[in-house]
Amino acid sequence: MTPAKERILVALSGGVDSAVSAAVLKAAGHEIEGAYVRTWEHEEDLLGDCPGAKDLADARAVAEMLSIPFRTINFVDFYHREVVSPMVEGYANGITPNPDILCNRRMKFGALLEYAYEQNFQALATGHYCQRKVGENGEPELWEGLDKDKDQSYFLARISNEQLEGARFPLGGITKKEVRKLARQLKLPVADKKDSQGICFLGKVKIPNFLSHFIEDSPGDIVSASGKKIGTHQGLHRYTLGQRRGIGVPSNQDNEFYVVTGKNEETNELIVAFENVQDPTLWGYSCRVENPLILSKHTLEELSQLPLLAKARYRDPSTPISLNLLDDGIVEVAFEKAQRAITPGQVLAIYHDERLLASAIYSANEMGRALLST
Repeated sequence: MTPAKERILVALSGGVDSAVSAAVLKAAGHEIEGAYVRTWEHEEDLLGDCPGAKDLADARAVAEMLSIPFRTINFVDFYHREVVSPMVEGYANGITPNPDILCNRRMKFGALLEYAYEQNFQALATGHYCQRKVGENGEPELWEGLDKDKDQSYFLARISNEQLEGARFPLGGITKKEVRKLARQLKLPVADKKDSQGICFLGKVKIPNFLSHFIEDSPGDIVSASGKKIGTHQGLHRYTLGQRRGIGVPSNQDNEFYVVTGKNEETNELIVAFENVQDPTLWGYSCRVENPLILSKHTLEELSQLPLLAKARYRDPSTPISLNLLDDGIVEVAFEKAQRAITPGQVLAIYHDERLLASAIYSANEMGRALLST
């Protein structure tokens, strides 16, 4: 149980979820303050229609409505260095990192949580739909949110046990519908504001358009699995495994659409095929992951003995898995059901029931695609 009263810094994003989080904590008797984190400067130069200015104004309006202190924190340099640059570097190297997960680990529950401690707050609260529970041994645990359609535990899969200690998730036990209802009852200025979509800092801007400011295009051939040229691409960094739209090659006479199944960095070829559950380059029952991070007191060996579930990506249903520990921190994962387009650089979230226990990063081979097998 959370102590009766804590001094908590609430990360106000300008959206309805963080606004209701602040309202819930205040109603529970906690001493709270709101903070908006600036992560971009001269945003119109790269992001165009970026909602940053509007979000800041909305966050301030929420704080005023709730009569809580409000501050703006400048993390522009930190964010570029720790979130944006690794994302760009990953795409340039042929992998697909998840900047939302990286942002939660390094910025929100990294630098921002440390800032909160320095300012004598006991915890940092966000509007994530997940639950922080306290186990029998008194240690914090991360569980899926009550609202399964909005559960965001996957995006917190890379935070550490120490970071979870200072995290608070006021919305974990309520649904999105209830959040909207409460926001309207409280007459919060963001009660009917639409949820933000896409990557944490891009807003409506598409990833390829953003990356074009940092990575020079390198056109090459689009080829079938047999090596037949069927088109031309602008640069491999513009495409992700499993991508169906925006490839630039037409469907066939049976109206079957191509999907990206691989990248050959050596020949600068984008490999595509028609969607097929039998295609081993697109679907498989096993893959390899690395850099495991355990969000519990278990060891990898102990985890491998438990009945585990995993989410191959956000919004994917949980599926039973087994783990085989290899050398050098590499883990082989066997899925009960075939998984589609496992992508190097992305995150596998591992659960026991609805509790998140660990995570790992999909490995890649020299061809720039996941080590996936049938």
